[in-house]
Amino acid sequence: MIEVLDARPSMTSAIAALRSALADGLDPAADPARAVVPVPSGQFLLMPAFWGDYAGVKVATVAPDNPARGRPRIQGEYLLLDGPTLTPLAVLDGVALTSIRTAAVSAVAVDALAPADASRLVVFGTGPQAASHVEALRAVRPVEEVVVVGRSSAESFAAACGGRVGTPADVASADLVACCTTASSPLFDGSLVADGAVVVAVGSHEPHVREVDSALAGRSAVVVEAVATALREAGDVALAVSDGALAPDALLPLADVVRGSASVPRSGPRLFKSVGMAWEDLVVAATTYQAARGEPR
Repeated sequence: MIEVLDARPSMTSAIAALRSALADGLDPAADPARAVVPVPSGQFLLMPAFWGDYAGVKVATVAPDNPARGRPRIQGEYLLLDGPTLTPLAVLDGVALTSIRTAAVSAVAVDALAPADASRLVVFGTGPQAASHVEALRAVRPVEEVVVVGRSSAESFAAACGGRVGTPADVASADLVACCTTASSPLFDGSLVADGAVVVAVGSHEPHVREVDSALAGRSAVVVEAVATALREAGDVALAVSDGALAPDALLPLADVVRGSASVPRSGPRLFKSVGMAWEDLVVAATTYQAARGEPR
């Protein structure tokens, strides 16, 4: 019988599970390509994956006009399967899963790239991903100052996370920058970002839009979940490559960074561009399922 899991995945357990999976040899490049089907009201997304004793698939929709209707922009469900038999095991809330796993993989990257004392965070956006990123980055670094840059609800969001409202220029003094928006053009001047600072950009999986500019990509160590996926789906990367600011062979896979087999330049900022991949959903879904059943991980 299929279980319906209502439990919200734990951020700390999601971070630990993703880090452990990468360290133990999970290959993000083995993920099947995301299926994106345009429909009149937005997109239909299908994201399957296989890992260890589990398989799974996320079915999600993106409807850009939904917020004006009082409905979520992204909706979906996750079906977790037994790996050897492909028997359905559980259904999880796809939106909650996406919110947690996206921020958790950012935290894994930040933990591998940022100075141990990074304490100043600038977050662009005021939606669920922005909130999840504040939580996740606080889990891996001693974040004391949060600056919020947003088009709406910035004051209430800042109050909720104990921060203040700022402007794009605040990236100049940031240790960490989290870009969690639906922007289609750069949010700030990349030349302002300090050497050693870490920027994470998670807002899009489309090759023609971006949250950070080529100036930042060109002067940064650029880390991605999987190189081929980033070149295909990440506008922040693909547009910088087409501008001549970034060489494809300069991209660093996150797994190599986590395992210590990639050499990260000491100079310049660090940029982690995430498009969100199916392996992340599966690892977090399986971990949540095991925790709900009291099984060892």
